[in-house]
Amino acid sequence: MYELRSDTFTKPSEAMRVAMAHAEVGDDVYFEDPTINRLEAIAAGITGKEKALFVTSGSMGNLIPLYLNGGRAAEVLAHAHSHIIHHEVGSAAAIAGVIPIGIDTPRGLLDVACLKEHVKPIAYDLARTAMIEVENTIGGICYPIDTLKEIKAFAELHEMKVHMDGARLFNASVATNVDVKTIASCADTVSFCLSKGLGAPVGSMLCGTEEFIDKARKIRKMLGGGMRQSGILAAAGIYALEHNIQRLAEDHRNAKAIATALSGTTWARIELDDVETNMVFFSVPDIHFETVVQVFKNHQILCGGDGSTIRLVTHLDFSQSDTERVCAIIRTIKAQEFVA
Repeated sequence: MYELRSDTFTKPSEAMRVAMAHAEVGDDVYFEDPTINRLEAIAAGITGKEKALFVTSGSMGNLIPLYLNGGRAAEVLAHAHSHIIHHEVGSAAAIAGVIPIGIDTPRGLLDVACLKEHVKPIAYDLARTAMIEVENTIGGICYPIDTLKEIKAFAELHEMKVHMDGARLFNASVATNVDVKTIASCADTVSFCLSKGLGAPVGSMLCGTEEFIDKARKIRKMLGGGMRQSGILAAAGIYALEHNIQRLAEDHRNAKAIATALSGTTWARIELDDVETNMVFFSVPDIHFETVVQVFKNHQILCGGDGSTIRLVTHLDFSQSDTERVCAIIRTIKAQEFVA
């Protein structure tokens, strides 16, 4: 089977496992795990933030800033299809107490023009618009850096914080050729996943000011995220950051090749310009995703979907030769297979 459901299905490489096995560890709740401390220093340096915190997941990395910078009786403006609204079990409202306001725009990208109409005036009977959340990448599409700068300036004008869900931040950086520090400078806080694309088995990083991260550490503990000898996991994250960033360009090329193969069929509908990183979205008109997923599985290709949309995601365990084989398989699939 060719695994293309997500870039979270990668397995730690042998070299990463060696790094984990030899990690120097201590009790991180006591600030005494040297490998965790090193990972957090590296993450802060890469993003240009004062401090960073290792968290168990991207969901936790997003929830903590929603809790601290949003909070009860406040609103966060986010794209209608954002991860914090659809895939984090309602934690923004249930735990952080913040009200997500979903804004639907083309290609998943927010801009100042669409944000303006959703900022509430100051009034005793209105919720306060406290935050803007941007997801970069969103659906594999990257925010233009000028748009991010404009959103940050707009937020500052209205005394709002910006959080960037940068689960695939490094994909965005590699695809746009804009360094991570520049992208991260457009947000007060930024999270990124070590287990998506970068190949680590567990964990995300949350980066921001020293004051914010000190508060975030307490919220992490409250959420059950205080870990002990977690340097074993941090070693995998360090290895990922040192070895697996630049190779993301290969994933992007592989995704584009698959998208091109799909565009050459009679049955797939796809926007090639939207394939900017390692994610390919397409549809088969009038066919539910479950049918398409099964047809692809019959051809040894695992993919995901929702409604009418199918998703294929390339990753470091999926090689160029795998890509060539999958493209060849796609060209053999007949339209009648989706209605048989």
